[in-house]
Amino acid sequence: MKRRHFLQSTAAAGLVVAATPKLAFAQSDNKIVFGGSVPMSGAAAETGQNVLQGYECAVKFINEEMGGVEIDGETYTLELDLFDDASDPSRATTLIQRQVDEGVNFFLGSFGSNIVLPTCAITEAAGRIMVQAGGGSDQIFTQGRRRVFGIFPRASRQFVSSVEMFTSLDPAVETASILYTNDPFSESQAQGAQTELEAAGIEVLDYIALPAEVSDVTNVLTGIRQNAPDVLICTTHDQTSILIARQMVSTDTNVPMLYQTLGPQTTAYRDALGDYSNSVVTQSYWSERAPYSGDYFGSAADFAEYFRANFDRDLVYHMASGAACIISYVEAAKQADSLDPDRVRDALAALDFESYYGRIRFTEDGDGDPSLLGPILIQRQEGQLEVIAPPEGASADPIYPAPDWDERD
Repeated sequence: MKRRHFLQSTAAAGLVVAATPKLAFAQSDNKIVFGGSVPMSGAAAETGQNVLQGYECAVKFINEEMGGVEIDGETYTLELDLFDDASDPSRATTLIQRQVDEGVNFFLGSFGSNIVLPTCAITEAAGRIMVQAGGGSDQIFTQGRRRVFGIFPRASRQFVSSVEMFTSLDPAVETASILYTNDPFSESQAQGAQTELEAAGIEVLDYIALPAEVSDVTNVLTGIRQNAPDVLICTTHDQTSILIARQMVSTDTNVPMLYQTLGPQTTAYRDALGDYSNSVVTQSYWSERAPYSGDYFGSAADFAEYFRANFDRDLVYHMASGAACIISYVEAAKQADSLDPDRVRDALAALDFESYYGRIRFTEDGDGDPSLLGPILIQRQEGQLEVIAPPEGASADPIYPAPDWDERD
């Protein structure tokens, strides 16, 4: 089932936070061990912990509920051997190289293109595999790599469904402004947004690059108030999105729609902004209300139920995406009937299967098929994340125009 048309037509997870990695898998122990890093601390820790619990959830389910996975007549359990990269690309690359040198074959990705991009270059050069749900920069998928796979479409292909919603609103969106941070993912996504907006006849009033590390946007917001776009689009990461929203509140910068690609999905955003988080629109790559199902976990609702029964963090799409990396590896190994890295790579490239996450299929460049794995649109309404587009799968109508900030507190 097409995502846009879903709308349209061991035992427990073993996690080792280590500076000295172990082998990727030991067939004598009948374990498949996944190496890699996750930002468990630092700037990306909020989302990194979400992705980590998605990895842990899938490993726990496959080991405990499915009894492991059978490959070439042998039953294997799964184990994680991940370290905290502290949201630091230099630390991540050093330790990923060490895992490569120790013989790791199968890697899971970190969160953030600034970490995924240099680490997947290392695994690619070594002939290893990475499946990840944290890097969407076009550069990951347009430089000839054959051994890195992304659960999301590349950044420049992520705005088709958003623009479809903009043009369907009443009144329709006529103007937009774009803010992005100077990093590979944010810039690629902003470029994709600009292309799709202009193709739909929506005028882009501002196209503004922010520093990768930004502490103040009040001068930028002065220009936004003067131009008064119908939609302010921020292709920014979690903390920058919070900063922009806070300073919009403090400077009384009101727009009919604030759309931020990363941040509003998280508990940290809700906690930081309280009622001001209501009416903000964002992307999501999964919803427990979606009519997806498959052999792992069952339905989307079943995944949500299993996760909440075993983990304490608020469930957002990052957990479902992280788990999708694990089940993609497992399904590929089953189809290859082998743990040989080359055969698993070829099986990943050919994957096409239904799951709680939707239909998982990769493009020939390794990113998620945009017609199947592209984003849905969600909006915080009365503290809840509601699906607002595509309309056939919506759980609520969009709130548009949004109330002014002083009407939300």
